[in-house]
Parts: sequence; C-alpha cells; structure tokens
Amino acid sequence: MTVYVFTGPTLSPTEACGVLDAVYLPPVSQGDVYRVALKQPQAIGIIDGYFERVPAVWHKEILWAMAQGIHVYGSASVGALRAAELAPFGMEGVGWIFEAYRDGIFEDDDEVAVAHGAAETGYLPGSEAMVNIRRTLEHAEATGVISPATRGALVRIGKHLFYPERSYPLILRRAVEQGVPGPELRALHGWLPRGRINQKRADACTMLRVMRARLTAGLELKRVQYSFERTEMWEQARCLAGELYLDGDTRADTILLDTLIDELRLAGHAYTQARRGALWRSLALEESRRQGMVVTAQALRETTAAFCQAYRLLDPEALRRWLEENHLTPDQFMRLMEEEARLRWVETLAQQEAMRHLPDYLRVTGAYASLLARARDKQQALASRGLQDPSLMDTGLTEDELLCWYFEEHLGCSSQTDMTHYARDVGFESEDALRRALLREYCYRLCQSRREGFQT
Repeated sequence: MTVYVFTGPTLSPTEACGVLDAVYLPPVSQGDVYRVALKQPQAIGIIDGYFERVPAVWHKEILWAMAQGIHVYGSASVGALRAAELAPFGMEGVGWIFEAYRDGIFEDDDEVAVAHGAAETGYLPGSEAMVNIRRTLEHAEATGVISPATRGALVRIGKHLFYPERSYPLILRRAVEQGVPGPELRALHGWLPRGRINQKRADACTMLRVMRARLTAGLELKRVQYSFERTEMWEQARCLAGELYLDGDTRADTILLDTLIDELRLAGHAYTQARRGALWRSLALEESRRQGMVVTAQALRETTAAFCQAYRLLDPEALRRWLEENHLTPDQFMRLMEEEARLRWVETLAQQEAMRHLPDYLRVTGAYASLLARARDKQQALASRGLQDPSLMDTGLTEDELLCWYFEEHLGCSSQTDMTHYARDVGFESEDALRRALLREYCYRLCQSRREGFQT
C-alpha cells in the first residue's frame, strides 16, 4: 500500500501516523501532486497547501493524477477547497469544511488560511483559521456562553481581520473596543481554553480514517468519466515539474528540471549533446509506437542484459545502488528498459538513413575535420606498411591481450565486456568487424609511436 498525504499546520505527521500509515509530505504547492503521481501511489490525500506567495496546487495536476487511476482525497484546508471544485470530476472531499464549500456556504479561500512557521518549527500555526473561529463561536452560543448577537459581532470582527492576524485575544480586544457586552466576553474568555473547536484538525483526521477504511477494503484503480486534455500549457508545466525525492526519513526534496538542466548548461557543449540526444529519444519512442512496435519478453530480457553488462550491474547489490543513485524503482527501471528496447528497434530500422546524415552531424558539431584527418592518416600509415588488414600476428599480441589493451587501457573498463553486445552497441556489423577495427587501431598507434620516435 502506497499513500502520500500533504499536511502541515493542520495536523502534524506524528499525529497523522497514528491514524493512517502513509508518507507525509509538506503542504502541497504547484507541481507536487504531479510529482507524487509519477510514483504511482494508490491514493493521495491533500490537507494543507501553499498559496499567495507560492503557486498553489493546480487543478489540472489533480485531474491528471485521477486519470492515471489514483484516488485523490481532500479535506480541512486547501484540500477541502480543491475537493469542492473538483468533486464533479471524482476528487473525494471529506468533512464539514469540504461540505460547506461544496454547498456554497463558504466561497472565500481565507476561511481556511492561516499563517504558520517554517518546516523546522513543524509548520507551527501563527493564527487561527476563520472556519475554526466560526465553529467555536457557534459552539459557545449553543452552550449558552454567548448570545446570538454577540456571536454575530465576533464573527464579523474576525472576518474583517487579515488572516495572519486572526486570534481569539485580538478578536476579544476589538470586541471590547466596539462595545460588545463585557460579561459575555469575560465568560467566553474563560470558556475558550476547554471549549474551542479545531474543525480543520477534526476534518483532517476524518479524511485519514476514510482513506484507511477504503484502503483496507481494497481500492481498485480510479476510473474517471472525463477525457484529460493535454494542452500546450500542461505539457510545458509537466516537462518542467522535475521529480520528488525522499530520503530515509521520508523528507521530501524536489529537484526541478530547470535546476538540473542548469548544471548541464554550465558544462558547455554537454548541454547541446544531451538536448539532441533527448530529442532523438523522444522522436524514436514516438516512431516505435506509431509503427505499433511491441516489446516482446525476449527483447526486454536481451536489452536488460546488455544494459547491465555495459554498466557493470551484474549483481543485485550493484543494480540496487544504481537504482538508488538514479532515483528509480525496480518497476521504473523495467519501463526504462522497455524504452531502450524500442530505441534499439528504431535504430535498426533507421540505421541506413541515419548514417547518411552522420557526416553533416559531425560537421555542425565540429568533429568532422579532426576525424577525417585521423582516418586519412591511419589509412596512409597502414598502407605504407602493408597493414591495411592486419592480423594478430602483426601485432604480436594474443586476442586476450588485444582486448585488454583496448577495454582496460584505452577505455578504462573491464576486458570481460561481452564483445557481441558491445559491437552492436557501438555500431559494428559484427564481432569480427570490431576485432578488425581494433587490430587496425593498435597497428596505427604502433606506427605513430615509431614515427614520433624517429622524429625525435
């Protein structure tokens, strides 16, 4: 069972864990629901969220999450607001506050807004939510502490305050200034410590209990009746959303894509190369789907084996570390391998056409002239010594020594690399073609060293 819940000043993760076993994240902001949905949880719960200075959670990301089969619940604060707005689309609201927004009793966002401290303080509330003030004063009237007129006056005073300033002491002081009956105010002051109602907290706990019951009963994939529209704005927001990372204590750390790309941009030409590689990947994957390519179990096994061989992920511990470093789950890794299988298929399909464009690619990337000069020099040097097609005897090496020279000394990797897979990965027609190229390269380097020794 995988569940994520966004909370903060309304309910602490420590309290919430006693109701529902889940991963508790800070108040939600724009992009957070999308990032969490990428982890494919069964359910997402929204209690608290940012607004005003930080972009609020986007309706569209909640709709997208539900379209992926994820149940989304809302309550108490921003969660109640979004649930009321998206209830017709399937978001499930829970609690009195949600119902008040849904039924039009509340319309203003400030009814649930509070000032609060930073994460280091546990998002300690710095003001009282208007909805809590309303419910508390209703309770005070129902128990005979204050009259209906006094309740109405206190509600008006609270509503006219800016939400970060709302507190019972300030409301009572303003009430004295406005001539509200003193005996009632003194009675209310004495009653508040034991009689005040925290409706937001009560609704949040109710939502967690509802989620627990639904999960225990067994949640099937969420089914929606709408067709999700992938607008240009949505695609741009999605691409820039980045990923959500969690450490061992389930603390959240969001790395936006722009932040990651900035590091790549600072590496100079590596950005251009990576961007072109990403473009090729996108177009190739789309082409594989357009042509109806189906990844067979055998193709997936072969691709995975080749990948693990290339990156030395041949034992479970090495693979586990690699997945952790690259922030992938085993399921996400297999989806990546499926994409790699599709790319291999497209590469095979389009190989001849791609080779036709390779010289121009080398020209615009600045590599053409140096590669051409080296190829000519190698051809002339080998021809002058009758080594156009050298053999192992010409090198004085065994095959194992030749492979060790190339893979370990030249590439800095293991000489135990699978030759068949490597030859295919770097574009040789066969293992023999790779071997011939290695023999020519070794002999060429010998020619260079002898030529340099002669010149000195």
